[in-house]
Amino acid sequence: MVTWYREFKESIFFRKLFFLAFVTSLILFRTLLNRNLWMNPLSNVMDGWSIWETVNGEQKLTTECIENVLMMVPFSAVVMWTFHGKAGNGWNNILWLSGKIAFGFSLMIEILQLLLRLGTFQLSDIFYNTVGGVLGGMCYWGIIKIKKGL
Repeated sequence: MVTWYREFKESIFFRKLFFLAFVTSLILFRTLLNRNLWMNPLSNVMDGWSIWETVNGEQKLTTECIENVLMMVPFSAVVMWTFHGKAGNGWNNILWLSGKIAFGFSLMIEILQLLLRLGTFQLSDIFYNTVGGVLGGMCYWGIIKIKKGL
């Protein structure tokens, strides 16, 4: 505990890694660890593209696509913040890298959901998570530009 405390107090990179691990654990808890088993994880592969869902002939509002976007915004922003030297300063590099990281992380989550039968594998989740990752990269780039202007 003393070593962790000393590293946390002295190293900015350690604090960033700790925050990244915290955000990642929140996402994994929401997507994998807090799920019920499904008998057929491939039952809704092409589902989830709209915010409206038809249940028993009734239109119901669902926020799943919005949640998928919002879930990945802080993740990709924190990844970019933690490893900012690797991404460079150009907006296209930051957006491309944050999109790739969000796509890979989302694909990993969806494949684990498929293999472990925790939830359903949905292509819309991968798409919306990647959009959220790019938005997180945009937020990070905007914050960098604001900080440079000050």
